[in-house]
Amino acid sequence: MLPPIATIIDNFEIVEDEDMRLEYLIELGRALPPLPEPLRTDANRVHGCESQVWIDTGVEEEGGAPRLRLQGFSDSVIVRGFVALMVALYTGKSPKEAAGIDGLDLFRQLHFGSHVTSKRSNGVRAMVERIHRDAVRLAA
Repeated sequence: MLPPIATIIDNFEIVEDEDMRLEYLIELGRALPPLPEPLRTDANRVHGCESQVWIDTGVEEEGGAPRLRLQGFSDSVIVRGFVALMVALYTGKSPKEAAGIDGLDLFRQLHFGSHVTSKRSNGVRAMVERIHRDAVRLAA
């Protein structure tokens, strides 16, 4: 189970060693619940990622209000960590709230921009754009 996004951010701020930050990212990916095989469809595939990435976005009623429920997976352990970050960031938000969140801000806040290949950076951008589109659709 993934920790709350605030805990993840705090943990990254404590760890200064780049290798340990990468290891923590990989641990987050390992903590990501597996995406059931039937949800690994082309409709859930995030295009624009070098690795294979799937994100399933749904809505659950929580306290009478709709809340996003994200599930995801990647065949790359590092990218799976980025998927875990996005799942932790957006899950539990209302679709309207999620539509107003820029996941790339988290990516920058955690200082991944200069330490990640441009292809992986593009993949994160594609994930954020996909989640944003889903949130806007679900908020309508």
